[in-house]
This record gives sequence, structure tokens and C-alpha cells, in this order.
Amino acid sequence: MARRSSNREGRDPWAVALRLLSRRDYGIDELRQRLLVKGFPGEEVEAVIARGIDLGYLDDARRVEQLSRTLLSTGRAAGPRLLQELRRRALPEELICAAVSASRAAGSEDEALRALIARRFPTFNFSAADERERRRVLSYLQRRGFPLGRILTELKRTDT
Repeated sequence: MARRSSNREGRDPWAVALRLLSRRDYGIDELRQRLLVKGFPGEEVEAVIARGIDLGYLDDARRVEQLSRTLLSTGRAAGPRLLQELRRRALPEELICAAVSASRAAGSEDEALRALIARRFPTFNFSAADERERRRVLSYLQRRGFPLGRILTELKRTDT
């Protein structure tokens, strides 16, 4: 049985890009880095990127919007943590700032916080909890980027 070769010979960068994009959406710089790491020459990678943009397969604005919505709705990131996660993926800074501002203006962070508390801590009662349990819940929510003031307001609101 022939073993599949891991070298670049015979591989088309466009086919590799399509295979990557069929699994999930990528930002332009993200896909560029993936193709360069796989050993494709820079000029071939740039041609693939240009083709992907022309066909609408690559769109940083769509990627930022989709990723920020997903991170917020799952409760994995909000506020500064959301900024950090979007920047980590090498997306354009102006799109990141616009998406975070839009989510704040729409109240998405507050909705995400409520949903996360309801899903993760459905029986938590702030006034009845001991100090250790309070710290555990507060720490969990703060690590996801929610501000302490909002967390306390929401936890105390759910006590009634």
C-alpha cells in the first residue's frame, strides 16, 4: 500500500485553501499564514488569496462578525477578552473595534452574560452562597471578560 506523501509536490494551493475553507471560515491573514506554513511559495499564496476574495470566499468583515457573535453567544469571551481573541486571529483592527462597539451598543454582552449564568449556574443564589462559591462564580465570569460591576448586578438581579 502506498503511503501518502506529506511533501508539497503535486498539491495545488487553491485545492488546499478550499479544503481549509470547507471546514470553517478563515480571515485573509489567517489563511495566508496556513498556506505559507504548508510550504507554498508567497506568490502562489497571494494568487490564491486574491482569487478567494474575488469569489467571496474570504471576507474579514464577515469573519469578525461571525466570530464575535459566536464568542459572545457561547459566553466564551466578552469585553477585553473578546478583543484579545479577535486580535489573536490577526484580523484587521478597525473591524475588531467596530464589531466590539456594535455588540456593546446592541446589548449583546448583557444578553450573553444572562444566558451564561442561566446555563452554567442555574441554581446559584448570590445572597445564600458562601464566600468560596461566590469567588468561584465571579472568577469564572471575569475570566471570560465580563466586567465585575455587570456580573454583580446580574447575579443580584437573579436572586429575587
